[in-house]
Amino acid sequence: RVSLARVLVHDPELLLLDEPASGLDPRARIELMEILKELRRLGKTIFISSHILSELALLCDSVTILDRGKTKYSGTMHGLVQRDGPTAEYVLLLAEEKPELEETLRKTPGVAAVTKTPGEPRYQLSFSRDQTDANALLRVVMDGGGRIAGFQEDVRHLNEAFMDLTEPGVPAGQGKS
Repeated sequence: RVSLARVLVHDPELLLLDEPASGLDPRARIELMEILKELRRLGKTIFISSHILSELALLCDSVTILDRGKTKYSGTMHGLVQRDGPTAEYVLLLAEEKPELEETLRKTPGVAAVTKTPGEPRYQLSFSRDQTDANALLRVVMDGGGRIAGFQEDVRHLNEAFMDLTEPGVPAGQGKS
């Protein structure tokens, strides 16, 4: 923390941070992330090398994943965690139960699946990107009298994307005998 404070005195445009949260207690980690978010908001460029993927997911706009010295992905965070393919996944949360909407959503052209969370007005929606889109589904819900409390794309967690892109285990010849 002292090193970060010393660097910030000079108001740099670029920060290079290697494992900045290493060795910090939970409160200090949270405070550090808030400082980095504020620096980002101020237009600073921050390069972070870290193994704490959950913190990077909250902070980074762009990401590069390296595995065994090779670039496996370089681009936007959204591009990394977005589910590719012809089917989109969204989570819909209604303000209150509206049982008839489930059937209405199932009958909507392009909708492949509607899964309701038991005891909650929450739905997992799967639909063909070629046949419909998120706006059309929201219109169906509103026209059916549903009050929307939340609606968002169901993206992969950074951990999941990382595991999909990297090879398991220690590379041959680098393990201990």
